[in-house]
Amino acid sequence: MDISEIVSIAGQSGLFKVISQTKNGFIAESLTDKKRIPVYASQKVVSLENISIFTTGEDQPLEDVLKKVMESLKGEKAFDAGKASNDELKKQMENVLPEYDKDRVYVSDIKKLFQWYNMLHDGGLLTKEKKADEKHIDVAHAHDNKGANKPVANVKKVTPKSAAPKISTTVGVRKSGTA
Repeated sequence: MDISEIVSIAGQSGLFKVISQTKNGFIAESLTDKKRIPVYASQKVVSLENISIFTTGEDQPLEDVLKKVMESLKGEKAFDAGKASNDELKKQMENVLPEYDKDRVYVSDIKKLFQWYNMLHDGGLLTKEKKADEKHIDVAHAHDNKGANKPVANVKKVTPKSAAPKISTTVGVRKSGTA
């Protein structure tokens, strides 16, 4: 699961995937209807990668909590959080993350967590990650032209890079004036 390219935009419902960068911001694609919108530097944008859930110990990154939700639901889609009662939401949260801070995590936060989980599930973004070793070409087991299992001198390790640009989650408004 990689949520580094997924953002929430103030004033827009749902989650968005960062597609490309522009001169004044970036282009984002909705996970639900696949419509693309421009996002400007003056808009408030939060990357899901930078969100965490309050617990009685150390705060848990959202990505870890989403993995726990996926494990508890065995990879299935979650219930409709918009129609669930407050008690149902709290019970589900205790099943997923028993150590969550009941005083600082509001019911609206729990509702948003499960709604986001469903959006990511529907978008096919909740998959188990491959091990980092599987992404590399292993030089020790590369074959030569005759099929022999010998190291080949000109084989390089290849690591895939993310195509989407990294964005900052703190977007400020520039002030213009004379000095």
